[in-house]
Amino acid sequence: MNEQQFRQEVADWMATHLVGRFACLKHRGGPGDEEAFPALRKEWEQELAAGGWVGLGWPKAHGGRDLPLALQLAFHEEYVRAGGPGRIGHIGETLMAPTLIALGTPAQQARFLPGIREGREYWAQGYSEPGAGSDLAAITTRCWQDEDGRWRLQGQKVWTSLAHESEWIFVVARSTPGSVGREGLSFLLVPLDQPGIEIHPIRQMTGEAEFNSVFFDGAVTEADCIVGKPGEGWKVAMALLGFERGVSTLGQQMHFIHELQLVIDVARANGAARDPAIRQRIADAWVGLQGLRYNGLRMLEEDTGSTKVRPEALIYKYAWSNWHRELGQLAMDVIGVAGDVRSDDDALRRLQQVFFFSRADTIYAGTNEIQLNIIAERGLGMPRG
Repeated sequence: MNEQQFRQEVADWMATHLVGRFACLKHRGGPGDEEAFPALRKEWEQELAAGGWVGLGWPKAHGGRDLPLALQLAFHEEYVRAGGPGRIGHIGETLMAPTLIALGTPAQQARFLPGIREGREYWAQGYSEPGAGSDLAAITTRCWQDEDGRWRLQGQKVWTSLAHESEWIFVVARSTPGSVGREGLSFLLVPLDQPGIEIHPIRQMTGEAEFNSVFFDGAVTEADCIVGKPGEGWKVAMALLGFERGVSTLGQQMHFIHELQLVIDVARANGAARDPAIRQRIADAWVGLQGLRYNGLRMLEEDTGSTKVRPEALIYKYAWSNWHRELGQLAMDVIGVAGDVRSDDDALRRLQQVFFFSRADTIYAGTNEIQLNIIAERGLGMPRG
């Protein structure tokens, strides 16, 4: 099957399945809208799984389809083009699963991959802490082994997306007393529904609470729920983050295209498009989005064998977060005074969400300042300041 035929297959499947009770999910559940229809979106994950659309790039031995990169990319683009909702299983499918496939034991793969692939188990990410956000190496959450070998945890994680909708969380914790920085960390797989874990929602200025604080007070997980060896947590954590900038980044850009089109539609409807300055900013946004796309494609080119992180990967987060924040400002300028109060109009409300949520884009997953340090030190070889 060639790429065009595959794209048509995806489009046809979406047209016949994203209907009926799922129709309300179109273009919902993305960043800033994660609280939309969580139960129905979990059912949608199972619908996707039944159609064979989960684990497209996984090896067949692990239940995937082992599709080439071009077809994985085609799926993400056609999925968003058809209005596919934000994937509530994203963290499990695109972060946890590839990490287990690469570094997990056969027993861990057999235990966890089927639940992810079938849309039965959902995952949260336990990295950031109140005093260790962009500086992940400063984490203080502790873990230790009891006499029976089971691991216990004490500490707090924060900005934990969809923890209240998840069954499991992967946690980076300090397993060697007195260790500092990247040393002495371990990577644990922890069930969330247990005594010793409390999940507290964090209400955002969007009015929603898709993020949480997760408190561990003697929480427990089994002895074999550690990925890698004790003390190898940093290595595993960085390997997982490497999967974060995979083919789904192009799907993210398709969401951006949809948001830009909303801006254009509103500008035409309310007359803002007659303003030459607004038209120029819309054109600039479109040009910037094309730059993001082609940089994303460069990131996905076949690896040449170099162990050095490619420059296009180093600049990606800084580039898209600033572009998206500027799009949010453009959206509010296009809406005008109508944007000063919460709107019942669906298009205006969604653009207000873009504005509010995009304010965080240059902070989470590494602040702009951290990203510039990474570019300078790892990309340009400049000395650490």
